[in-house]
Amino acid sequence: MNAMNIPQIDFYFVKDGEIAIQTTKDLFLGKRTVLFCVPGAFTPTCSSFQLPSFEEAHDDILALGVDQVLCVSVNDGFVMNAWGKSLGIEKVKLVPDGNGYFTQGLKAVVAKENTGMGLRSWRIAFIINENGVVEWASVEDGQRANASDDPYEKTTPNEVIIALKELNANNEAAEGADTDILAQLAAA
Repeated sequence: MNAMNIPQIDFYFVKDGEIAIQTTKDLFLGKRTVLFCVPGAFTPTCSSFQLPSFEEAHDDILALGVDQVLCVSVNDGFVMNAWGKSLGIEKVKLVPDGNGYFTQGLKAVVAKENTGMGLRSWRIAFIINENGVVEWASVEDGQRANASDDPYEKTTPNEVIIALKELNANNEAAEGADTDILAQLAAA
């Protein structure tokens, strides 16, 4: 996959009843991140499977060289806080994209007017390096407006863990190859 920078926007969190703005740089710079985007807080698949599964796998993901796990949804900070509280989420950071600008920048926006939800995110997951460059991404099949199905197979914590292991193995192999090449050049 070609390197892709993530969209630069302001996120409007709610802390102690007040709006607290954090930029993309505030959230991502200097931190290797697993990010997954969901259609909406309190929706069935997001609440029953995806967010709880990432919360459960959080420590396993961090053990593979990740600094944080973020969940983005096109919901405001008040809704995201209530959703996290309702599910007892303590490890995954919930990121409100109330205006949908981040989701639009990722090209993940889909209309969900058939369910009264307006514009939302299609399910997508990323591994993003410390510089905000996407190392890996996976999108659920069939991204389209007003889908009657809600696939959840390619953006699971298990798929992210498999990708992290592959990336880490590739990075280790590349580092070893660089060392061998440098040693060979020095010996020549």
